[in-house]
Amino acid sequence: MSAHNVARQAVENGLSIIAITDHNSMANCPVYQKIAESHGLNFFWGVEVQTIEEIHVIVIFDNTKLAREFDSELYESLLPLKNNPDFFGDQVVIDEDENIIRFEEKALINSSRWSLQNLVERLKSLDCFFFPAHIDAETYSIIGQLGFIPGDIEFPALGITAGCNLPGFLENHPDLKNSIFIRNSDAHYLKDIGSGYTDFYIEKATLKEIRFACQKIGLRKYVV
Repeated sequence: MSAHNVARQAVENGLSIIAITDHNSMANCPVYQKIAESHGLNFFWGVEVQTIEEIHVIVIFDNTKLAREFDSELYESLLPLKNNPDFFGDQVVIDEDENIIRFEEKALINSSRWSLQNLVERLKSLDCFFFPAHIDAETYSIIGQLGFIPGDIEFPALGITAGCNLPGFLENHPDLKNSIFIRNSDAHYLKDIGSGYTDFYIEKATLKEIRFACQKIGLRKYVV
């Protein structure tokens, strides 16, 4: 999953926009952005936040300054526990030549202190795009952890896994039939990159345009 390998695989599989969404950290986004763009890809900074309820939420930025500020806030919200590299593996930060420049010692596998409600309230004040991740999964999903999607929390979209049978899923969750769904690969291995994706018919690769596509404004649209 080195930066060059990720970019090459994304191009080979016909993707044009990608985001890197490491667990509770955007430390490697600067390098992945440079390498992705050198391969002709549009790149968004992203992160998979784990809330105190152990719910995963994808957050994506196209404003790097804002992304860095949020990343700092998120880092401070993490529990002050050290990573166990023998059990969880090394947490590395790399440079453009893919050399390791440092090891992150704080355990990124743990939850943030933020509740889902706290996180959503913060994100609504930022220029970003966010959605609960892999809601059809049994673990670390909003439905898996809570059993439902709270009616008082508004999400711009809902994330589903690459293999989700959406019609079948909606049969079991008819209350979500009018929701906006984002399918992505959530790839942890190169072979999985592009296994799930969403087509956006947009004028340019910005989050504003993606929001317009989700709302089907003008000729913009999305296809899961």
